[in-house]
Order: sequence, then C-alpha cells, then structure tokens
Amino acid sequence: MKKLFIAAFALVAMATATNAQTVMVGGAPMYPTKDIVDNAVNSKDHTTLVAAVKEAGLVETLKSTGPFTVFAPTNEAFNKLPEGTVPTLLKPENKAMLTKILTYHVVSGRVSAADLVAKIKAGGGKAELKTVSGGTLTAMLDGKKVYLVDEKGGKSWVTIADVFQKNGVIHVVNTVLMPN
Repeated sequence: MKKLFIAAFALVAMATATNAQTVMVGGAPMYPTKDIVDNAVNSKDHTTLVAAVKEAGLVETLKSTGPFTVFAPTNEAFNKLPEGTVPTLLKPENKAMLTKILTYHVVSGRVSAADLVAKIKAGGGKAELKTVSGGTLTAMLDGKKVYLVDEKGGKSWVTIADVFQKNGVIHVVNTVLMPN
C-alpha cells in the first residue's frame, strides 16, 4: 500500500511539473512537446495567424527544428489593421508581401523573456532584433512590460511571454508588426 501511494504521488508530481510548463493561449494548452504550428492551430485567438501562415506556405518551416522565436499577433491584432487588409494579404497574388510580414514576426533562435530583458538592459534600454525577413524590431521595457517597435514606428506589447515549444518560443503580441 505504501509503495502504491508513493507511485501515485510520483505520477501526480510528474503531471504537475509537466502542466506547470504548459501555458494556456486562446483557451487551449500550448504543450512544450509540440511544435509551433501544432500548438498555434489550437488557439482560438490565433486563427487569422494560422490561416496566414498556411496561405504563405510557412507551415513546414515553422514545423522544422528551428529554433524560432515568434511574436504571434492575435486575431484582435489583425483586426486593428485597416479594413480589407487581411483579405487582401490572403490573396495568392500577395503571397510575397504576406510572407514578408509574417517572417518579420520571427527571430532565429529561442529568445525567452528573460533573454529579451537582459538584451534590453545590456543595450541601454533597447535591443535590436534581426528578423527572419531581414528587418529589425526594437525591443524595450516599460516597467516590467516588454514592447516591440517596428520599422514604421508601430508599437506592440507582449501580452503572454514564454510559451515554449519544442522548436522555439512564442510571445503573444497585441499588434501586427509592419516591416518597411
């Protein structure tokens, strides 16, 4: 009986440790054992992003080993764009522009929130991040909150940080970042 209790306790402890690493985004658990795409498709807050990633042909890239840091805009972030922007971007003839915008939200490597804050502090209050698209994002702090400034001067706040994936990390942002 004692061994059974110890075994059951160990299983509960392991399950708790695993769940502690699982973050909820858009009403769905984001498992650190799944890749970026396999997690994102379950978030009801990222249906526009997922549709855009599919249309741009970036699914296989974001399922690869990476690692990647993705600043993932929510549906609300896409809704802030001028009316008609998203349907226009999703047209096949605009694939190059869509791809540029999406890859502007991706940085090579796994950059945790702690890494980002350390880079900002080391940079005297700013950290420049080179995106996969070749552009630059500037990360800054307002108190303890991280925000990003895009090349057009737009500002996006990290609303959920450190959603770790097997091939990187997602930081949820509240505004679509726009490259030059």
